[in-house]
Amino acid sequence: MTSKKTKNPAIIIMKRELASYFTSPIAYIVTGLFLIITGILFFSTFYLYNRADLRQLFTYLPLLLSFFVPALTMRIFSEERRVGSIETLMTLPVTEVQVVTGKYLASLISTLIMIAPTLLYLIPCCVFGSPDFGPIVGGYLGAIFLAASFTAIGLFATSITKNQIIAFFVGFIICIVLTMINSFMIFMPSAIVSFFTFLSANSHFNSIARGIIDTRDLIYFISLTALFFTITVKIEQNAKN
Repeated sequence: MTSKKTKNPAIIIMKRELASYFTSPIAYIVTGLFLIITGILFFSTFYLYNRADLRQLFTYLPLLLSFFVPALTMRIFSEERRVGSIETLMTLPVTEVQVVTGKYLASLISTLIMIAPTLLYLIPCCVFGSPDFGPIVGGYLGAIFLAASFTAIGLFATSITKNQIIAFFVGFIICIVLTMINSFMIFMPSAIVSFFTFLSANSHFNSIARGIIDTRDLIYFISLTALFFTITVKIEQNAKN
């Protein structure tokens, strides 16, 4: 059973991508910048407003992930297209679904590793305050769903171009529009506002971050992830043909 699992092409590709990612400086640069910014958000609340909670961090997390997830994923397909190694990969006995799955899992794991150190902010929260763990658990659960969706978007963006910068901006624009879309609709009719609020990743994240687990929010993130994952697979199939 173990040998079959280790020979799964998607797992092999995932391990290769993770090894490549963490031997390059970009992983540490992106993760370092993310932790610096989240640290500023947390400790500004901690010291300036005398509040030991993660509310400020979760408020800005969708905006941060809109930027940092495309930065993590921009090289996944773009670099391989640029150097021509994607053609070699596609000649191996692997399917497009396995290739995209392996690269997606590696990117998602990298994103979750980037977010994981923010759990350390719970220590001063518990030492100097009495945090409500419902919203904290909800916030991190929402972060996982948000990371999964934005990773699929980033993977789509990097699959359509050989240029990493273009891949980053395409992924960033899609993510930031989904994050901010309801903010620009406040003066529109209520029916239109309701529609764009449903499309907003930020509104669904905030709902989960309040500790409210609504199936509509989960279905939204699962559907968004599946949509961009499927489009990426189709792009790779068309490229192979």
